[in-house]
Amino acid sequence: MDLLHYLAFLPGDVLFIAHHLATLFVFVTCRYLVRHGAYALLVLLVLAEVTSLLQNVWTLAGIWRAEKPAAARVYRALSPPFYFLYTLVRGVAGPLFFLKMSLFYLSGQAVDVIPWWVRISWIVVVGTAITVSNLWIWNLWKELFRERKQSAAKKSK
Repeated sequence: MDLLHYLAFLPGDVLFIAHHLATLFVFVTCRYLVRHGAYALLVLLVLAEVTSLLQNVWTLAGIWRAEKPAAARVYRALSPPFYFLYTLVRGVAGPLFFLKMSLFYLSGQAVDVIPWWVRISWIVVVGTAITVSNLWIWNLWKELFRERKQSAAKKSK
């Protein structure tokens, strides 16, 4: 559903569209190609959905913040808790589970049911998605602290 919303309303957000297309690849290969691997994907999906509602509200407020003062206030108020939750869930819990998942798939325990190229593609796709997500949130934290530092400097003048 997020992919359709981004394609319809934010077609220029190539990063999120690519992320959701990669997610779709993993789900389609899991469900229709190998019919195995759902546990790992469901855990990753649950971790992603923990932040989804807050991220959607934050994103919408960010889109409208230049035109609507209320949206700007919501965006400013939600940014720190959203960044914290996202960092905790997708920056700590997600990578820890990804490590466990990768070690399992690389151990050969799934070799009889999931071909090597599927296991490796899942590791590459999920690992890349997690890395890009972490770079994205890191950049948002840097931007938040830079804005707050500039605001404090203006107030002290």
